[in-house]
Amino acid sequence: MAEERRKFHNIQKVDIHTYKINKKKLKRFDSHLMIFNRILLDENWSGYKRSEREKALKNIKSKAEGYSRIDYALSEAAWTLHDVWLDAFKQDRISRPQESILGSDWYKDELKIKDSSKMSINLKKAAKFFGADLVGIAKLNRDWLFKNWGYSFEPINFKKTIKNVIVLGYEMEEIGLSTSPTAIAGSVTALGYSRSAFTTACLSEFIRNLGYEAYPACNDAGLSIPLAIDAGLGQLGRNGLLITPEYGPRVQLSKIFTSLPLEPDKPIDFGVEKTCRICRRCAKSCKANAISLDEEPTYSSDYKSSSQGTLKWYVDGEKCYEFWCDNGTDCSDCIVSCPYSATPVHVTSEEFWKKI
Repeated sequence: MAEERRKFHNIQKVDIHTYKINKKKLKRFDSHLMIFNRILLDENWSGYKRSEREKALKNIKSKAEGYSRIDYALSEAAWTLHDVWLDAFKQDRISRPQESILGSDWYKDELKIKDSSKMSINLKKAAKFFGADLVGIAKLNRDWLFKNWGYSFEPINFKKTIKNVIVLGYEMEEIGLSTSPTAIAGSVTALGYSRSAFTTACLSEFIRNLGYEAYPACNDAGLSIPLAIDAGLGQLGRNGLLITPEYGPRVQLSKIFTSLPLEPDKPIDFGVEKTCRICRRCAKSCKANAISLDEEPTYSSDYKSSSQGTLKWYVDGEKCYEFWCDNGTDCSDCIVSCPYSATPVHVTSEEFWKKI
């Protein structure tokens, strides 16, 4: 299916990334400014200590379509692996209740890699074996690393041996997503996160078993979208999301920073910026009015939770999150409305439960 979707686009491999930066404005992002950290840290924001819970419980009582007890049960269940398995994004080898049948030292010596290109092929096969739909490799541009970790706020200072980043993409199922902004659509997003926890953890262990370092992350550690662009997975859209040839913006991302010798992929260009200049469907569909309708992108904005210095249409994450609170679950309208997504315009909860 993914390969069939790629055929619809005139994809060109290019020698340099497709985004433009202003080095004077570009700074490593401070994790304190992430929306989900500001909920607990920023007393001056109207979203401070707000939660989707405040409306979600009312939704269940009202039995509104797509917001029923069974719909929320699905959504909460879909988060399980991501929220419960805290070792999934551990920075070191994951401890086991029993020693490996190979012993406790076998993985510590580095496997000598004579051909990084062949290793990259095997790495990608392993990634897809563990559940990734998309995988790309890039030389690590440290400008895209956060200043600090998103939970501990400790500085991020990867050793010089960490030269590569592997970016993984997971398709988000289109039928459930098209019920947006219901709890069912929220379950699709949640499942993407749980899938990423499993796949990223397994692939990180694969790399560690070869004797190399692997630092997995989902939304933490670095900006996923520019890293994904560097790795040849897609381009940046007006909606602030990665647009891929295979699935449009219907992808969840994770990444692994590693010392494993690998061959980088080339960035791609299939005309996303040109399309986004004239399309504006995502901006028109956004109930929070968080997406810019301007014709021209800019290098900066007043939005506190947005990284500055890249030429793009900036998205107001504050408005977006506060709509989630008012809605009682997250929203995917900007994904569903995107022409690259190729999703049904709207699916009812009843239709969803019949089709799965």
